[in-house]
Amino acid sequence: MTTIGFIGAGNIGSQLARLAVAAGYDVVVSNSRGPETLADLVSELGDHASAAAAADAAAAGDVVVVSIPLKNVAAVPVAPLAGKVVIDTNNYYPQRDGHIAALDEDRTTVSQLLQDHLPQSHVVKAFNAQYAADLTADGQPPGTPGRRGLALFGDDDQARSTVAGMIDQFGFDAVDGGPLADSWRIQAGAPGYGRRRTADELQADLDAAVRPGT
Repeated sequence: MTTIGFIGAGNIGSQLARLAVAAGYDVVVSNSRGPETLADLVSELGDHASAAAAADAAAAGDVVVVSIPLKNVAAVPVAPLAGKVVIDTNNYYPQRDGHIAALDEDRTTVSQLLQDHLPQSHVVKAFNAQYAADLTADGQPPGTPGRRGLALFGDDDQARSTVAGMIDQFGFDAVDGGPLADSWRIQAGAPGYGRRRTADELQADLDAAVRPGT
């Protein structure tokens, strides 16, 4: 059985952990305050869940979700994530994260910053553009008319395929947006950000996005 590790178990991370357990995965959750603070979440999730320190969650996961404030990305453990698919749910909010010049000047993207920090991992941008509550409210079986689409971006084809399969398992249509360099198309403020869209509608939103400063 595949294990999903979680670095960060806040609004998005905890919701994804719920979906993962429901889909048959084992999960190991972590946060910055210590595993003992996750006892209630682990109890809710049941026998397929445990809590650990971030480095241990990273080591345990076959796939690892990073869902923390962007300003804390430098604290993500590097060595235990080598060779693994790492799902980046992060967004850039200057009022929370402070100003990051490379992002303010559109020289890179949020997920490329994480990929730079994890040079031996396969970072995939996903699950960043919907409200947390929508993750457990909006999922539907494959083929359901009007099923919601969720975008993903990544530089490794196999990693994108892995995450696309998880998106489908969790109840959504995967919309492959291409490489991490294009993930600005689903950042905060972009047309597809935060809106409930079908896969076709979301693809149109991605195509219509205009990068700031261009």
